Amino acid sequence: MSLTRKRLAGAAAGAVVALLALTGCGGSDDAEAAVPKTATGTLEHIAGEVGCKPDMQTDADTIRQALCTNKDGDFDGKFVLATFATDRGQAEWLAGAKDYGGYYLVGRKWVAVGPKKTVGGLQGTLGGEMQEGSEHMNPGGSHNDGSHSG
Repeated sequence: MSLTRKRLAGAAAGAVVALLALTGCGGSDDAEAAVPKTATGTLEHIAGEVGCKPDMQTDADTIRQALCTNKDGDFDGKFVLATFATDRGQAEWLAGAKDYGGYYLVGRKWVAVGPKKTVGGLQGTLGGEMQEGSEHMNPGGSHNDGSHSG
């Protein structure tokens, strides 16, 4: 009886794998094509990728942060671009910053922060992962779409 169960379990697992392969689940060329490979490099290099001449606000060993203004249709607007010396520094900065709401485009040791439309447009050029800050910590002032009452 247990041999039959093992065979059934093995056959079921094989069927799931085959079904996923046939339906295209587990990887989509369309999804990969929609978001480019995540940009890397210095703050100036990343800013240059989106046509921004950075207005430096912080230039320290652990973090470099600049204001950017772009008038390029897809991501027209102002945003903050920050680069970090370490992954841990980036994670700590994000943990604190997200309390203030807003939208974050997160790449390897860099973050772009701004309105949803701007950050979404930047993603089309820079890649990265779109994240949303907490709307609960910034009542009335959040740039987030959600509405929370209470």
